Amino acid sequence: MSTKSTIVSRTLLTLCVIAVGRVMAWIVLYNVMRRSPEQFARVMAKIPQPAAFLVLPFETLWMRARAGTLHVGSPAPDFTLTKLDKTAQIRLSSFTAQQRPVVLIFGSYT
Repeated sequence: MSTKSTIVSRTLLTLCVIAVGRVMAWIVLYNVMRRSPEQFARVMAKIPQPAAFLVLPFETLWMRARAGTLHVGSPAPDFTLTKLDKTAQIRLSSFTAQQRPVVLIFGSYT
């Protein structure tokens, strides 16, 4: 085997190893993104931040992993919230059972 073919075969092998490593990293990151926010935060705390955002397709993976299954017209998932004065809890289903409209505002209203 000539020196040139040895260099080419080593280069191809190196590129294949890098490609397989990247695909495996994408799969692992995608699976971590589908877990709870607490578990995702624990894993991301151990990854050097520029590596996660520069090397991996972070935004694309995030949008697919956290897309959810709600569509326009789908009923909202039922949940419970504590009142501001902490005197009671309110379930979304209690309003929908009464056919009352519900408006949810997330974030600042100022």
